[in-house]
Amino acid sequence: MSTPYAATPVLANDRVRLVALAPEHAEELATAVAEHELWRTWYTRIPSPDGMPAEIERRRALQDAGRMAAWAVIDPSSGRAVGMTTYMNLDPDNRRLEIGSTWLGVSAQGTGINPAAKLLLLERAFEELGCVAVEFRTHWHNHQSRAAIARLGAKQDGVLRNHTVMPDGTLRDTVVFSVIEGEWPAVRSGLEHRLRIR
Repeated sequence: MSTPYAATPVLANDRVRLVALAPEHAEELATAVAEHELWRTWYTRIPSPDGMPAEIERRRALQDAGRMAAWAVIDPSSGRAVGMTTYMNLDPDNRRLEIGSTWLGVSAQGTGINPAAKLLLLERAFEELGCVAVEFRTHWHNHQSRAAIARLGAKQDGVLRNHTVMPDGTLRDTVVFSVIEGEWPAVRSGLEHRLRIR
């Protein structure tokens, strides 16, 4: 079932370009994820270099089914793919979605690429798709991600205890954050000031 929520138009600003995830991104993404063996991080699910083509196809299949919008994150300074991000848990009837399954190569972290990408994704969600809420979820032990989400201006909704069984058999407590429609103008201003894009 097709939905505008699952579309992947090019989204761009001075710091980042988001383009539809495609098989031709596999080699650059494998290089990005191999740096410092990012894919071995135990508390998140990041594809291995060898598993990158399959992960790209998995995300594209979910998009074809109307269940995900999958982008490659492009660093405009190099033109290279440095990560992935998605809209997921699409709920058009309730005008909600989650921004998630995001990872960036180590060299791209702390460069402004992540908040710039989130600004683009939040702009589309609230201003083009008419969302009333956008959610973010992460592992309780992923303190870097939790801090980054809070810096975006999202508020913590709660913790889903024993929410997911991880590949290594451990149980993930999932921390849920969101930005709601009424908060978006302040969140947008905060991100724009932080990035000084406009």
